[in-house]
Amino acid sequence: EFILLGLSDTRELQVVFFTFFFLAYAMVLLGNLLIIVTFRTDPKLSSPMYFLLCNLSFIDICFTCVTSPRMLVDLLAQRKAIAFEDCIAQLFFLHFVGASEMFLLTVMAYDRYAAICKPLHYTAIMSRPVCWVLVSACWAGGFLHSIVQMLLTVQLPFCGPNTIDSYFCDVPTVIRLACTDTYVTEWLVVSNSGLISLVCFLMLVTSYTFILVTIRVRFTEEHWKALSTCASHVMVVTLFFVPCIFVYLRPFSNFPFNKHICVINTVFSPVMNPLIYTLRNNEVKASMWKLWKRCR
Repeated sequence: EFILLGLSDTRELQVVFFTFFFLAYAMVLLGNLLIIVTFRTDPKLSSPMYFLLCNLSFIDICFTCVTSPRMLVDLLAQRKAIAFEDCIAQLFFLHFVGASEMFLLTVMAYDRYAAICKPLHYTAIMSRPVCWVLVSACWAGGFLHSIVQMLLTVQLPFCGPNTIDSYFCDVPTVIRLACTDTYVTEWLVVSNSGLISLVCFLMLVTSYTFILVTIRVRFTEEHWKALSTCASHVMVVTLFFVPCIFVYLRPFSNFPFNKHICVINTVFSPVMNPLIYTLRNNEVKASMWKLWKRCR
């Protein structure tokens, strides 16, 4: 088994963290469930953009359920132990859902690029069958990525220290505990996780750059709304990708693991996604209001 040190060993801070993270966890679950129900019950919200947003909400629920429940339990526990099998399972699902979200965010940026820069061809480019293929590819890519991460980790021998200075199991923290030279394994992980994070982020930035160029050339009120939306999307994408690039795009043994930066990725990003991507949309808010009145 491994011992998780958590975010703090001070009892008062643990209670504060538990309260804050429990509220964040509840917001993610309730907010994203509300979004999914709204999209599923309103026929008007059936465009490719809303289809992708619905999938993003589902991924956010899965992502926060990988780390948050365990973290909340450990914040109130005296001994924060996790079995080796549970640790590897958490690592697997963390990368499975996390990589799937990276790919989906990239697809969503491409969807906005097609809608703004190629409006006449948008319905052909982002038809419903194409959307299903893209979403399926995101999940398949996340699964393949996660399998590689798990196989690189599980084949290592563990016979020494078993203390993980974090609140969850991840490749960088587990690899440090191996009783062998992990230089090659570290670079294989960097070339997988690190490059995926960097390439997806650069593709997102490129997509939004093309959108901004298009808006600058033919600026209208609709394009002003698109600019506002893209700016908020870039902010959330940066919150999600920069910690991943910082953690995975470097050798693990040469740099300390910063568990507090991971809080941005595992807690703040799932909270921000429904607020930025969905609840700023007037059409979605109107549909939620109609749903509320029907349920009363």
